Amino acid sequence: MDIIKLLCAFALIVLMLAWKKPLSLAMITAGIAVILLYQLPLEVTVRALWKGLTGHSTIKAVLILYSVTYLQRMLEKRGDLRKCQAALNGLFNDRRINASLAPCLLGCLPGGSTVLICGPIVRDSVGALLSPTETAAVTSFFRHIPESFLPTFTSVSIALELTDGRVKPGTFILAMIPTVIALFATGWLVYLRKLPKDTGTVADQPKKAYWLMLLKSVWTIALSILIILVTGLPVYGTVAICVLINFFVGRFKLGEAVTFLRTAFELRLIANIVMVMLFKELLDAAGVIAALPGIFSRLPIPSFLVFALIFFFGSIIASLQAITVLCLPIAVASVGAGPFLSLFVLMMSMGYAAMQLSPVHVCLTLCAEDHKVPLGPMIWKTVPMVGVFSLLSFLYYFVLSAVGL
Repeated sequence: MDIIKLLCAFALIVLMLAWKKPLSLAMITAGIAVILLYQLPLEVTVRALWKGLTGHSTIKAVLILYSVTYLQRMLEKRGDLRKCQAALNGLFNDRRINASLAPCLLGCLPGGSTVLICGPIVRDSVGALLSPTETAAVTSFFRHIPESFLPTFTSVSIALELTDGRVKPGTFILAMIPTVIALFATGWLVYLRKLPKDTGTVADQPKKAYWLMLLKSVWTIALSILIILVTGLPVYGTVAICVLINFFVGRFKLGEAVTFLRTAFELRLIANIVMVMLFKELLDAAGVIAALPGIFSRLPIPSFLVFALIFFFGSIIASLQAITVLCLPIAVASVGAGPFLSLFVLMMSMGYAAMQLSPVHVCLTLCAEDHKVPLGPMIWKTVPMVGVFSLLSFLYYFVLSAVGL
């Protein structure tokens, strides 16, 4: 019965988005449905809404959005995004590399707002060769590849911590290399193969000059990633440091900096983030997330498939981080002293794939808004890539299992 209620709530989101209603309104409608369907007491509802409004995750997400948007304004003002694309054109002269490698490299910076920096590069690379919804799906898909394996992302670091030392960060990164290759291959197979290779650019400088141009255009992103890796500072604090340094390096005027304070405040994007967080807290208060393991454990299927389904559907409903905290310790205990790496890689791959389809994934909202397309159609265009990657993930699981990992 709980699963039916949950499907009804998500069906409302799909319908509202299909009717071209704002995501914030869809989340409000689905949230009200959750309150009514699960008959949440007033006290529980108020507590969940307050946590969603003022919780650490919400505040952090808003701060990251604002800081990265501010940095984006600075990069746009000095033409750094155009220089990044020009450098890639001079180095590779390949639209497909521009549309895949650029968002992947920029996506190494934790924070959903990075898609706002990736968007213009991908749009310029594909032009009219892909539809706006396909372009948005490609941007989101390639931008999120680093989130599948880098320990700088919260979901990965928490998952590694919860393995109780069974999986080391270095081992996990090495084990995920084939999945990263599979992600690139999937995106190229489904969409990027449609693009002609040649960008029409005639390189008039040596390669060294283009590498230098690329470094100058993305040094703020690279420095942010380096600071996060070395110091562990939060993303918004790291980006703020890079913004301050860039103020002097880029020789910005005080008036420009003040203008960015205003233009970086994207009210609609902030509202969407808050509504998504509120909806997630209502689902948590309703006990939906905690009930998933019990629902899937009753299915007559192998245990590895049970955990794969839990991570897939749990991530769609509540995020990979939430389902990891809830279910990973159960998976570790179920395996006992046996090999665990193969199952761990499968669960993380399925959770990652599911996040590319989740309406509670803030990054998808930002990407849809940036490309000015509805979230529903963008997710639908992502489904083929997720389907191919999920199939490859299961094949890789069988390979790792066969060698005893």
